Amino acid sequence: MSQLLEDLDGLRFSFYVISAAPEEVIQSALEGIVQPDHVFGTRFQYDPSSGEIQSIARVPAGYGKVAVLEDLRSQLEITSNQLVYVGDGTSDIHVMLHVNRNEGLTIAVSEAKHVAQIARRTVLSDDALSVLVPILEEIAGWDAAQIRALFEAHGFAVQEWNKMRTDSVVIRETGAAEAVAAE
Repeated sequence: MSQLLEDLDGLRFSFYVISAAPEEVIQSALEGIVQPDHVFGTRFQYDPSSGEIQSIARVPAGYGKVAVLEDLRSQLEITSNQLVYVGDGTSDIHVMLHVNRNEGLTIAVSEAKHVAQIARRTVLSDDALSVLVPILEEIAGWDAAQIRALFEAHGFAVQEWNKMRTDSVVIRETGAAEAVAAE
């Protein structure tokens, strides 16, 4: 992903992971993909003699993700509207609301009801590169042809791309007795 976005129209992107999962687990899973110092997870303090967990030093879940994001934003010296946040679950709600309020871009990568309703964009795909589509559209201002050309130039073909807005509607029939009672 970082190679696709390198020197893109003079834009600079930095990738970070903020998760409630243990930091060591995330770093191990993303080894060679995301730099260890770009991973912010739950951090434990261990007993030096036994190696057992003594206490929790940081838990970036819920509003804790907002605190980590704001620390990063301050360190990187970027404005709030330059943030892109990608999330998939309820622990992302607080930070998505925060990013939206500050005119950043939020992308849901699941159909989780509450997250998809809050995110400005939702992308459903089996490929992590798919989140580049709304980034390229919203931030770089690219159209579909430019996006397809970028993917193809890097050896990827966009096979399917369906844009849609999904309405979830539940209608129930009221019984005749309920209708009469209401009159």
